[in-house]
Amino acid sequence: MSNLRRLIIVATTAALMTGCAGQNPYDNQGQAQGGGSGMSKTAKYGGLGALAGAVAGAAIDHNHRGKGALIGAAAVGAAAAGYGYYADKQEAELRAQMANTGVEVQRQGDQIKLIMPGNITFATDSANIAPSFYSPLNNLASSFKQFNQNTIEVVGFTDSTGSRQHNMDLSQRRAQAVSTYLTSQGVDASRVSVRGMGPDQPIASNADANGRAQNRRVEVNLKPIPGQQYDQQGAGQQGTVQQYP
Repeated sequence: MSNLRRLIIVATTAALMTGCAGQNPYDNQGQAQGGGSGMSKTAKYGGLGALAGAVAGAAIDHNHRGKGALIGAAAVGAAAAGYGYYADKQEAELRAQMANTGVEVQRQGDQIKLIMPGNITFATDSANIAPSFYSPLNNLASSFKQFNQNTIEVVGFTDSTGSRQHNMDLSQRRAQAVSTYLTSQGVDASRVSVRGMGPDQPIASNADANGRAQNRRVEVNLKPIPGQQYDQQGAGQQGTVQQYP
């Protein structure tokens, strides 16, 4: 086995151990359905990040590949584990706040997705927020102000009834209504973006009323801020990529 391969394995193992070292009080909360591996998301992200960092570090440092691999694994692995820990905490908080509201919380890798069905968000063919939707939105705004280290993408969807152009416009206005309300409650507008998808990307069949109701929805996607590094406690800070000669 080459020295480079040994160092990559050692670096990856070290980063994995770092990700597991601190007990995460949220390990047993808000895990994705079907998970039962026993490994926290923090450890998964730290390990995968370490492996990627090791490869990148070795590629950057052509003359000292072992050194580059070790440094790359440590830096990237710690950053990935930091965001994983942060996302674990935010996911647990959101699941608690969205319980019994009709809003579904999903975890997909480093992204948290909130699915808000049409029966609680907007009346048919309207972009005016329904009275039943204000309470969940207030809870979301409170959470987004507490957990302010990621971006917020609000996406509107419709069923396929009516013209495509009308549905595209309606979905955009619905997403904008949600964004406007969140920022009115103190969420930083620079973190929020909106998009209208109309009837695209249905999650059920539009052939029956139940399927169309599922397709009329608003989704909120939470993602790490590009270019930002996260420490082991999930605190974000602007960072730069270290180059090695």
